[in-house]
Amino acid sequence: MASKTVLTPVKINHTEVDLLVIGSGTGLATALAAKELGLNVAVAEKTQYVGGSTARSGGAFWIPANPVLQRDGAVDSAERGEKYIEAVVAGTSPAERWKAFLEFGDETVRMLERMTQLSFFWAKGYSDYHPEKPGGSAAGRSVEAHPFDLNKLGEQRGRFQPATMEAPMPMPVTGADYKWLNLIAKTPVKALPRAIKRVAQGVGGLVIGRDYGAGGQAIAAGMYAGALEAGIPVWTEASLVELESSAGVITAAVLEQDGERIAVHAKYGIVLAAGGFDHNMPMRRKYQSPSMHQDLSLGAAGNNGDAIVLAEKLDAQLAGMGQSWWFPSVAPLEEGASPMILLAERSLPGSFMVDSAGKRFINESTDYMSFGQEVLRREAAGDPVGEMWLVFDQTYRDSYLFAGQVFPRMALPEAWYTAGIAHKSSSIGELAAGMGVSAESLAQSLHAFNEAAGTGIDDRFGRGASAYDRYYGDPTQSPNPNLRPLDGKTYYAVKVVLSDLGTCGGILTDGHGRALDTSGEVIEGLYAQGNSAANIFGEVYPGAGATISQGLVYGTIIATHAAQKARSLSAAK
Repeated sequence: MASKTVLTPVKINHTEVDLLVIGSGTGLATALAAKELGLNVAVAEKTQYVGGSTARSGGAFWIPANPVLQRDGAVDSAERGEKYIEAVVAGTSPAERWKAFLEFGDETVRMLERMTQLSFFWAKGYSDYHPEKPGGSAAGRSVEAHPFDLNKLGEQRGRFQPATMEAPMPMPVTGADYKWLNLIAKTPVKALPRAIKRVAQGVGGLVIGRDYGAGGQAIAAGMYAGALEAGIPVWTEASLVELESSAGVITAAVLEQDGERIAVHAKYGIVLAAGGFDHNMPMRRKYQSPSMHQDLSLGAAGNNGDAIVLAEKLDAQLAGMGQSWWFPSVAPLEEGASPMILLAERSLPGSFMVDSAGKRFINESTDYMSFGQEVLRREAAGDPVGEMWLVFDQTYRDSYLFAGQVFPRMALPEAWYTAGIAHKSSSIGELAAGMGVSAESLAQSLHAFNEAAGTGIDDRFGRGASAYDRYYGDPTQSPNPNLRPLDGKTYYAVKVVLSDLGTCGGILTDGHGRALDTSGEVIEGLYAQGNSAANIFGEVYPGAGATISQGLVYGTIIATHAAQKARSLSAAK
């Protein structure tokens, strides 16, 4: 249950620190690592809320062969992780960057366990996104935090970033729980105990003064609580407006708070961890697609690319600007509203997707980044997908949770029909008319899909062939958990838009997290991590939590480098 109290800003109370972190998502990990290494560190957050997009995310992290995987019995190794990353990245990002990520993964997890009260578990079975590649794992490498008591934030609870989506009752649902809760009508023996456990934890926690959060809420709150306990200042409503340099070295950040500009000098570096350019539509049209006019990003509200723009003025090299952590979602009900998250829905049997021509165009179960890349590929090729629709039947509607809010057998909200983002009919022709697509094309797509689903093999798009596809499928459906012919009774169509979890192009860094200029030289005193930096995995999303993990790990890398710099300078005196 989100706190309704918003507190006044935390005032900037230092004008000199060892390390200054801009952004309070995975930037909190940088601050924690730096503090443990003996640095005087502070965090500046642009908005009124601490936690950034990390707090709004699923909260998993993906680090091969990390200590949690080892403790929980996963079969993995650093060598397998290296083989997999090399295969999926395929030269789209400098190897130096992802090799440093592998080198510092273990220490990052251990640091979080030392500096916070977080505890973690392996989300067993959550497959890598490309498990068929060399070194891939169908068992998965994703790790989540156990639910965390948000009341441990004490008086600072009102500053914490609210969740993207909340359960209708106190119920801290992890990603591993969601997979089974989504199937509660089909696998009650597996799902009900999980539901009961989480309700008991949520309601019981409130009785004894605890308010448990899960997913991104857990990991971000755990890091924030750790920062508070360590005495790390986290200044809020403190916007970065300028970077100052001396003799070619970045020495200070000018922050604006309450209309006043304050220069904060950083002896050993400034870390840009301020997220991507999620809500900067001119930048998105410039770098990603001229068709992007509606802001559909699920990233934190303050992510407007400010840090990236300032770095570019210093001749920082940018990379991967055309990429985002794409995420197909249910269309918003009105202009300015947020899309509604789709996760398992695309993978479940008795459903398929069509484009504006009424034709099926993709393996619906593919990972969400690859989904978005295919949509943009078609647009660039002059064959845009246009409006997208998820088509399903009554059996599907009776069996699964939808958009995190419509339970099995519940009617879709009337507001969806009124807004034109949902249609329902017993006639495929009438459904097509409501969708605005060709009735003939939709009928052909339905026939072809049903024929393939009846065999259990999607010979056109390969749905269900990957372990990742099957993770979010229905294990009661045989022979393919992702395929079942539509039942021919009542048909539904829900409009889908291409949203994202944030952009993932930004400042190109070296293996120490240092910003590079357009000639490939280091910009001394300037670091970047998370979505302010270019994706270390290039053009790919290797597994659930890869976006958070690279922010966390590069936090440790940057703190370690800054601490080494501090020791070297001290020894030289």
